[in-house]
Amino acid sequence: MIKEVIVVEGKDDTASIRRAVHADTIETGGSAIDRGTIERIRLAQERRGVIIFTDPDHAGERIRKIISSKVPGCKHAFITVEEAKLKDDIGVENASPAIIVRALERVRTEFSGMKTDIGWEHLIQAGLISHPRAAERRLELGKILGIGYCNGKQFYKRCTMFAITMDEFNAALTEMDGDGYV
Repeated sequence: MIKEVIVVEGKDDTASIRRAVHADTIETGGSAIDRGTIERIRLAQERRGVIIFTDPDHAGERIRKIISSKVPGCKHAFITVEEAKLKDDIGVENASPAIIVRALERVRTEFSGMKTDIGWEHLIQAGLISHPRAAERRLELGKILGIGYCNGKQFYKRCTMFAITMDEFNAALTEMDGDGYV
């Protein structure tokens, strides 16, 4: 059983999580998260910890940000659009049990007020910003680091939020294209 409570968007996500692992969930019911849901998430965070596991789309990212801003110190699990896609539908409910287990094995804890050695210039030199294939590179590096896909600004924020070290960053770059930044 997973100790933390997993926060998902809806009932189908809960069913998918439970096919993969034994865990308790809190469903947000979409991106209009009410005060009662935030309070349940806050209580779960205080007593057991929380893993936010939302869809890899705009609405899922919005939910993730709302919860993170109201309940600090949450853990985050990410899957890619490809892992969550079934026909034209994108969601955690479409992910296989193996994908869900892998995402939960790679959770990242957010740290507020943390600093990282990774600067904007590192992202530019690594081809993650201002590069013809920047989005594709961020997608791949986000998979390797377990921080999901996002735009350049959010990628930098996630490196800071999850306290990604320069060693982790370089190892991921090396895995992606054979040579690290430094």
